[in-house]
Amino acid sequence: MGTITREGASLVSQSSPSDIESKPQFPGIPTTSDGAGTVVWVETHITQGACAYPITSSTTMGGGYQTEVANGKRNLWDEELAFIEPESEHSAASTCEGFAVAGGRVTNFTSGQGLILMKEVLYTISGKRLPIVFHIGARAVTSHSLNVHAGHDDVYGVADCGWGVLYARNAQESGDFALIARRTAEEAETPFLNVQDGFLTTHTIENVRLPEPEMMKQFVGHPSERIRNLMDPQIPLMSGVVQNQDSYMKGKVAQRRYYDRVLPILRDVMREFSELTGRKYDVVMPYRLEDAEYAIVGSGCMIETAEAAVDYMRDRGIKVGILHITCFRPFPAAEIVRALRHVKAISVVERLDIPMMQSNPQLCEIKAAFADAMAETPGYPAIRRMPKFLGGSAGLGSRDVRAGDFIAMVENMRSPHPRQYFTVGIKHETALAVADDPDVRSAGSFSMRGHSVGGYGSVTTNKVIATIAGEVFGLDVQAYPKYGSEKKGLPTTYYLTIAKEHIRVHSELEHVEFVALNDVNAFNLENPLAGISKGGMVFVQSHHTDPADIWSSIPPWARVQIYEKEIRLFALDTVSIAKEVSSRADLQQRMQGIVLLGIFLHVTPFQAELSLSEEEIFRGVEKSLRKYFGKRGERVVQDNVRAVQRGFREVIEVPREVMQRTAPADQANAALRVMQEGA
Repeated sequence: MGTITREGASLVSQSSPSDIESKPQFPGIPTTSDGAGTVVWVETHITQGACAYPITSSTTMGGGYQTEVANGKRNLWDEELAFIEPESEHSAASTCEGFAVAGGRVTNFTSGQGLILMKEVLYTISGKRLPIVFHIGARAVTSHSLNVHAGHDDVYGVADCGWGVLYARNAQESGDFALIARRTAEEAETPFLNVQDGFLTTHTIENVRLPEPEMMKQFVGHPSERIRNLMDPQIPLMSGVVQNQDSYMKGKVAQRRYYDRVLPILRDVMREFSELTGRKYDVVMPYRLEDAEYAIVGSGCMIETAEAAVDYMRDRGIKVGILHITCFRPFPAAEIVRALRHVKAISVVERLDIPMMQSNPQLCEIKAAFADAMAETPGYPAIRRMPKFLGGSAGLGSRDVRAGDFIAMVENMRSPHPRQYFTVGIKHETALAVADDPDVRSAGSFSMRGHSVGGYGSVTTNKVIATIAGEVFGLDVQAYPKYGSEKKGLPTTYYLTIAKEHIRVHSELEHVEFVALNDVNAFNLENPLAGISKGGMVFVQSHHTDPADIWSSIPPWARVQIYEKEIRLFALDTVSIAKEVSSRADLQQRMQGIVLLGIFLHVTPFQAELSLSEEEIFRGVEKSLRKYFGKRGERVVQDNVRAVQRGFREVIEVPREVMQRTAPADQANAALRVMQEGA
C-alpha cells in the first residue's frame, strides 16, 4: 500500500463527471453518506411532504425522511414536513398526486413491484403535468423468483408513462440529481424518476458533498413560486375529466408541447448546477471516447467500474471508451449518435433482459437513433456508416459485475465473429469467457473484506470505519455489504476500500489487504484468504489469549497460506468484550462487531501515516459513533466507545516465530494433499 497523507487525500475522482472545480460558489458540505442519505438530505430541505409505502431497497430513503419528520425537522422555508404512509404503493402514488394537484411539492421513494403497482397513477400524474419527483432504488422485478436486489426491470416497466428518467452512478449523483430533477420537473411541468441502483448505491457509503441549504433554496425556490395549484379557485381549470372521440386525441397530442421542452430545460438546469457547484453533468457523459474504436454504453454504478477497466485496457493499447446514459427519458438520441458515430463497435450492457424485444431497451433506442441519423433526419449529426451493435445483460439481481467482464466485452467486439447478445458473470451458453480480471483499484488503495454473520453488527461497523476514514482521515472511502434477503443469522460479507481519490470499482473485492473473520466458521465455508495481498493482515475472532493456541486453531491449509504470504495474524475475543461493556443485553450481539473498529484502527497504517494521536483518533471515533448510535442515548454511545477502545488496546498479534514452529509440517501436509488430489 502506498503512503497516504492528508495533503494527498482527495474527496472527488479525477475522472468522474461529478468533479469539483476550483472555487465554485457552492462546493458542497464534505461528509460521507450512502445514496439514500443524499436523497433524504435534499428532499427534507426542499419538499413539503412525502407519501410513501416503504419497499426494499428504497426503505432507507422513506425511513430517513420519516425520521426527520418525527424529529420535527422543517424545510428551508420553515414549513412543517408531512410524511404519509398509505396502505400500498398505488395509494402512495395517488396521495402524491393529490398533494401536487393542490400545489404542494411532494416526493416518494419506491422500488421493484412497488413502482410497477403505481403504473396506473404515473400516467395520470404526467397527464396532469404534476412536477413530482420519485426516487427509485432500482430493483429486479419478481418473475421466475423473488429478488430484492439491483435490476432495471422496474424502471423500464414504467419508462413510457410520461416521466423523465435520470440514472445516477454513485451517492453524489443521487443527491445532485434530486435537485436537478426537481428543478427540471417544475420548469417543464413534467414529473421525473431519480434512479439509483438498489443496495449497490442506496446502501453504499461514499464521500459526498451535500448541497448547501443556501444553494438548494436559491436553485429550486419556494414551491408556491414554481408549482401550479390546480385547485386554486382564483384560476379555475379542468383536470382529469372524461373526454370522448371529439377531444381526447387533441388533448393527448397537445402534450407534446410540454415534452418537447424537457431536454433543453434539463440541459440548461445541468449547466446552471455545474456553474454553482463545480460538479459537471450532462444528459450523456462520455469517458475517453474521443479517439475510441470501441465503446461500452450503459447506466448506473457498473459504468464507473467500466471506467476503471477502460483505463486498464488503454494502458495496453486498446482504444476503448465509455458512454454513460444519464438521461433515458427523454432519450438524448442526437447526443448519443454524436458521441458514438466514430467507433467501430458498441456494446450496450443493461441490468435486465427482455428476450421478446428486438433488443434490450437502451440498445433498441440507440439503433433507432443511428437509423434516424443515417436517414438524415433533421437535428442529427451526419453519418456515413453504422457501427456494429452488440447487446448484453449484466448485474441482474446484483450479480457481481467485474472489470474482467468489461474486458471480455471489448474482446468480443474485437472478435471477427462476436456474440450479438451476451451475458457476463454467469455460466451459460450466452456468457463471455473472462480471461483477465485484473485489480483496477487506484494506486495506494487499501481494501478490507469481512466475513461475518447477519446480526453481529459488522455491517454497521463497516459504515462507521468508512465514516472515520472519510471524515477524520480525510480520505476517499467506499463501504458496502453483500446483503441477502435472509441475512440475519447467516453468513454475510462486507467490503471497504480507502483510497486517495474517488473509488470507481463497484464490485465484490477479490484483491484486499485486510480480511476480518468475525465468523469463526468462515474457514469451513470457503477460502476467506482468497485475494489477500502479500504482507496483508487477517483478524480472527478467538477466545484464546496465547498466540500459540490462536495459531493452532487455524486450519493447517490456511496456516500455509498465512505463513507463505507473510500475512500478519491478529485475534481477540470480541464476543466477551461485547458482553462486558454493553449495558443492554439486546445490544451485546451487535456490539461484538463494533470491537472490530478498534482492531482496524490499531493494525492498519492510517494512524501512523497521518501522524494522528490516540486522542485525535478517539475524538473522531466518538463523533462517528454518535452519528450512528446517538438516537439510542448517551449510555449506548459510551458503551460503544469503550468497546472500540478495548479492541484497539487488547488485540493480540501472533508472532512470526510462532508460525515458524509448524511451517515445515504444514507445508508437507499441504504438498501431500495436493499429490493425493492429483492421483
